[in-house]
Amino acid sequence: MRRLRQHITLLVAVVAVFGPMMFMHSCANTTQAPSGGKKDTIPPVIIGIRPYPGTTNVPVHNTKIYFEFNEYVTIKNAKNIVLSPPQQKPVKAKLHKRGIVVTFEEDLQPETTYTISFVDAVADNNEGNMFPGYTYAFSTGGQIDSMMLTGTVQDCNSLKPMKGATVLLYKNHADSAIFLERPYAVTKTDDWGFFVLPFIKDTTYRLYALKDDAGNNIYDPDADLVAFVDSLVRPTLVASDTMPEMLKYDMKDTLNCQARRSEHTLRMFREKPSKQFLKNKVRTGDYSAYVTFQAPNAWVDSIWVRGYKADQVISEFNILQDSLLIWLNGRKAAPDTMHLFVNYRKTDSLGHLKPELEHLKLIEENKSKKPKTRKDIKHEDTICVYKLNAVPETVEQNGFELSFDLPIINEGFDKLKFRYLNPRQKEFPGEVTMERDTLNLRRFVIRPKEKLMPGYEYYLKMPAHTFRDIRGFWNDSTEVKVSLPKDETLSTLNTVLKGVDRKIIVDLLSEKRDKVLRSYIIDSDCTLAFPYIKEGKYSIRITDDGNRNSIVDTGSLLEHRQPERVIFVKFNTKDAEYLDIPPSSEVEQNINVAELFND
Repeated sequence: MRRLRQHITLLVAVVAVFGPMMFMHSCANTTQAPSGGKKDTIPPVIIGIRPYPGTTNVPVHNTKIYFEFNEYVTIKNAKNIVLSPPQQKPVKAKLHKRGIVVTFEEDLQPETTYTISFVDAVADNNEGNMFPGYTYAFSTGGQIDSMMLTGTVQDCNSLKPMKGATVLLYKNHADSAIFLERPYAVTKTDDWGFFVLPFIKDTTYRLYALKDDAGNNIYDPDADLVAFVDSLVRPTLVASDTMPEMLKYDMKDTLNCQARRSEHTLRMFREKPSKQFLKNKVRTGDYSAYVTFQAPNAWVDSIWVRGYKADQVISEFNILQDSLLIWLNGRKAAPDTMHLFVNYRKTDSLGHLKPELEHLKLIEENKSKKPKTRKDIKHEDTICVYKLNAVPETVEQNGFELSFDLPIINEGFDKLKFRYLNPRQKEFPGEVTMERDTLNLRRFVIRPKEKLMPGYEYYLKMPAHTFRDIRGFWNDSTEVKVSLPKDETLSTLNTVLKGVDRKIIVDLLSEKRDKVLRSYIIDSDCTLAFPYIKEGKYSIRITDDGNRNSIVDTGSLLEHRQPERVIFVKFNTKDAEYLDIPPSSEVEQNINVAELFND
């Protein structure tokens, strides 16, 4: 009777594993080729495994696992044959007859449940149809661990799924574990960023995800993206080969893929470097240079240049304070070698910031050794170089942008002349305001005081000798013309934001979410206008600017700080992730920010 029960149990296990797999493949695409009869579009199917799935007391030495398919196959990507728990070296896989033999570079651990997962690793030999995947479990002990965890890995900014991310599970709860040791369990995410960690012990874990380019299952902050769950996790689901979360679906099967339970969402980010040192230095011109630091928020005590007084050295940090621009304000000939001294706080061998003085010798590499003749001198070599621009679609929000190549030592904003013509070509004088960019001392925004009107022409003129740069050169004259767009097919989106209980960044993005078209930073209820939008699909991204610095900040693993939370607004349309803007229309969208962030 005992032997009969064993045979029945084995039969049920085989049917549970291979039955759903064969049923799943029966729904494969059978599109016909242009000629020559039907093209084989059916992926290979596993028809046998030795030892059987769920085998216990597997030897720890010289173990071999054979996967037999219904046709000849090839190994497309051996890295995607994943052993969990992982070993120091990846598994070896080689073709044998109509199957694959998996072997191990080192002995297995005793009393341990192992899984071998195939994801985008195997294809049939003729047409290259990819095997959709399978997770095989066995144990070197007397039983198979029965629990499992599921989740999804997303990019922290776009919230797009992260395909091929490595998900790691640690029994060791120490923060240093991900830097120093291999995980207890590991798996890869699919096209939807979805993962399942099956056949694990019922205990508490730390859960992480990496974009692990080195493939060593160890976190390298300088190279890898990372994501983590704030608290300890404990599995609540019992693993079964028949569960939807365990089945391998066609990634185009949206209905089934989205129906899988995802217990945890991990947002992947690139961590700011923790070690501070002077990373790079470049001489950018006769009177200019820049230095970059490894980590943001560089602590610079002082800088000076040999041969120049303190008030002749102009410096400016970027918004992250990891890049420092330097200019020399002097009339004498620029030195062939700029001797720059930077006194800053550098990370020592113990991880502490200590004062460090670095002497940088900067040579202008592109400078010709021959003195310039009159023929060599260009117009921009003798004037204050600048750009004055206005974009019709955004001039109401952004105004006229004035930017200089070098810092300005004489400003004449009162000499700017603004005028406009109505549709009957009658001219009127106008007034403007000036805003200095707090993050770029060479950039200014010029805004008309008058409300801009359709059909009007607006002119901003900068007379010659209005601004003078640090080389002593004056600007030449220019005049910029701008009118509001006349395309009648353009539309306007008005977003009514209520419940704004924090400082937020509101971005209008393209359908691909790879480009920010317009952006606002607000901290109270208001209506934001996005005029002159072309017909198409758009996304609205709202970022919780928790530290109120007007930029999207990344996270920190050791500080247990997640990246600033990003939410894409859901719309009451057929495609809920996007807002469909028709031509020649005015669309109003109501958004309750408090409800968005308290869901």
